[in-house]
Amino acid sequence: MKSPSTINTVKLAVCGLGLVGRRHLRAIEQVAGACCVAVVDPFLEDTETIQISDANTFSNLSDMIAKARPDGIILATPNVLHISQALECIAAGIPVLIEKPVSDDLVSAQRFEHDIKGLNIPVLVGHHRRHNPLIQTAKALISEGRIGDIRAVSGTCWFYKPDDYFNTTPWRKQKGAGPVSVNLVHDIDLIRYLCGEVQSVQAQACLSKRGYENEDVASAVLRFENDVIGTISVSDSVVAPWSWEMTSKEYPIYPRTSQSSYIIGGSEGSLSVPDLTLWTHIAEPDWWSPISATSVPCEQSDPLVNQILNFCGVIRGVETPLVSLVEGVRTLEVVDAIHKASRTGETVHLSSNMGKTRAAEMQAAQM
Repeated sequence: MKSPSTINTVKLAVCGLGLVGRRHLRAIEQVAGACCVAVVDPFLEDTETIQISDANTFSNLSDMIAKARPDGIILATPNVLHISQALECIAAGIPVLIEKPVSDDLVSAQRFEHDIKGLNIPVLVGHHRRHNPLIQTAKALISEGRIGDIRAVSGTCWFYKPDDYFNTTPWRKQKGAGPVSVNLVHDIDLIRYLCGEVQSVQAQACLSKRGYENEDVASAVLRFENDVIGTISVSDSVVAPWSWEMTSKEYPIYPRTSQSSYIIGGSEGSLSVPDLTLWTHIAEPDWWSPISATSVPCEQSDPLVNQILNFCGVIRGVETPLVSLVEGVRTLEVVDAIHKASRTGETVHLSSNMGKTRAAEMQAAQM
């Protein structure tokens, strides 16, 4: 990896030009001191023009690394490719930003985390919502004790995906591509970030009413290590205004509502997110005394741009990742626990499961 002193403009490459990859390209354009020097996608049409100055196109990652040699690589490819491609980047000594989730498989993600320890090549995970000023403000309010000790959290992730969403991309109908893995993973990451580590999970899920292989509705009860109790629900077949996409005003393609998707309750007050309404009693906490709402101001900025800024800062050696590989794997562990709990009907204890899995991996690595 280049030393920070040799880096002026950070040269980035984007691998995978689907919807998310193109959002990364637009974000890079808005960051002073960063440029996109290469894009990788095997399915680009020859006539397709990438509107990024000085960006060369490649059909595979290996050729791009050899010929363009960027300072950092963004992997916005299918989940099943994340680990193998990240290992290729790391072998070349190039920092990498992996789109969420880290992998389509928890065991491979945990093994990846174990295998690259000590290599000193930065790996970031694209849970970009943490970079949203709304979340940073909510985090600050909680850390300052504005709602006291957190006791409960509730999250809702309901929306209706039209049939075209599935018909144009058939893999979205397959097992593992349901809203728990594709959508709820974002909400789990934010709830972990704001409320703490999840200790155990109970969950229920129902198969798609449209006849697909995955679930179309699921709910989970989360118990946190700090004795917070959380409930979270997701569906891609419910018409509703309560989802991050429709409440955060983060991405203009979604209609905007005045609702919120999370409610965080504490001993001194409650906070709804992302509208940042703080509810407190005027006097001492007492359900018979008046309660008032305060709207907390917050400046807006694009979290994708903020994520690129953090990635560049990490590459230069002047910042640490806001969402590290460790954080990405922990979030994936909770999502995996939700799947297991809904499948078995049993409570899944993350601390014991993680310990057994890692012990088995360590033993296998030594054989």
